[in-house]
Amino acid sequence: MLLWLARILLWLPLNILHPTFIKGRKNLPKGKVIISCNHRSNWDIALYILNTSEKIKILAKKELFKNKLFGAILRNFGGIEIDREATDINAIKACMKALKDNKKLFIFPEGTRLKNEEDILGEIKSGLAMIAIKTKTPIAPIWIERKPKLFRKSVYHIGKPFELSEFYGKKLDEETLQKANDIVREKMLELREEILSKKKKKK
Repeated sequence: MLLWLARILLWLPLNILHPTFIKGRKNLPKGKVIISCNHRSNWDIALYILNTSEKIKILAKKELFKNKLFGAILRNFGGIEIDREATDINAIKACMKALKDNKKLFIFPEGTRLKNEEDILGEIKSGLAMIAIKTKTPIAPIWIERKPKLFRKSVYHIGKPFELSEFYGKKLDEETLQKANDIVREKMLELREEILSKKKKKK
């Protein structure tokens, strides 16, 4: 009930202030998938979940849950609290359970937002790749073109899903996970290049 009430109350004002469009929805497979999104601002996840009707799980830093009202809303939207300063086993288990239950999981693989708009993509952390490999889950990259600003259009591009199947069943040591991270990074940057290429053709 709280979920739909929050959607009704927040959707219109937020879309007036931050008009948001999601492209490539057809690329999201049915059932479990890890949504891997670049991170521009604290508005990123709010704008996405308010513009999709699908129920998803969201891996979010614990600091966002400190406010009782916002924390309650975030949990009702599927928020999973994670301590970024430690190896949060409980958060990892919650993510893996969500995928085993055939749900969608939204993760920012950089672990934090890029504060400089000129930066393209930060370091990819190993958590996403490890979870995807252990649960044999496809990954759908999302690219946000630019940092949300008041009254400026925000566009989320969903790319074609891929799998890290070459690592299934392998020992996930530091070297293996780094190779997997490199593939995640490569796929996200490929999506960015695809977006830029389409824009150039339209000019």
